[in-house]
Amino acid sequence: MQAYKQEFITFMVRAGVLTFGDFTTKSGRKTPYFINTGNYRTGSQIGALGDYYAACIQESGEEMDALFGPAYKGIPLTVAAASSLYRLHGRDLPFCFNRKEEKDHGEGGSLIGHKPKAGERVAIIEDVVTAGTAVRDTVDLFQQIADVKLTALYVSADRMERGTGEKTTIQELRDTLGIKVYPIVTVREIIAFLHNREIDGRVIITDEIREKMEAYLVEYGGRSE
Repeated sequence: MQAYKQEFITFMVRAGVLTFGDFTTKSGRKTPYFINTGNYRTGSQIGALGDYYAACIQESGEEMDALFGPAYKGIPLTVAAASSLYRLHGRDLPFCFNRKEEKDHGEGGSLIGHKPKAGERVAIIEDVVTAGTAVRDTVDLFQQIADVKLTALYVSADRMERGTGEKTTIQELRDTLGIKVYPIVTVREIIAFLHNREIDGRVIITDEIREKMEAYLVEYGGRSE
């Protein structure tokens, strides 16, 4: 596992973003762990987060003309990623994000920032994909704005869960929408790195927690191809 992935997992734990216990996902599934990027709350955290996204984007080798962040959590993620890409890698990419409700005064419209043009390659920056709803909403949004090519999706973590069928949600997005998905880390990498590892004097994933996570993957995990 690359060093930046290990650092990112530790970073999520210390920021209180990756937590363990008894949670219910938006889809109603009972899960033993939860990733909430809404818990990032300082300038240093958002700066570091942008660096991790930028590292993932660079490692993917994908070419793009702009970044897009779905409201609301995708907005700061996209801004941070764009800033880090320029500061660390010299890639000055335009970015944009959407309003939940279309503005009916001033210039109007639903997009803020860059105005994508037909033929441009746009990458989506998101937090965690569970059902893929935000991604499909993004596809619908751009169909009304410009004939762009949504080429890639970057997320903090891949929970590796089933979508509507037997495949993972990420695999379904690849198959049905033609969008390549790149997670900074996967749940398997999280388990492998944190199992019986101490961070700040505390073991994060004990044998008991690991068993619960593995059982969850057996029940809800999807197939990747």
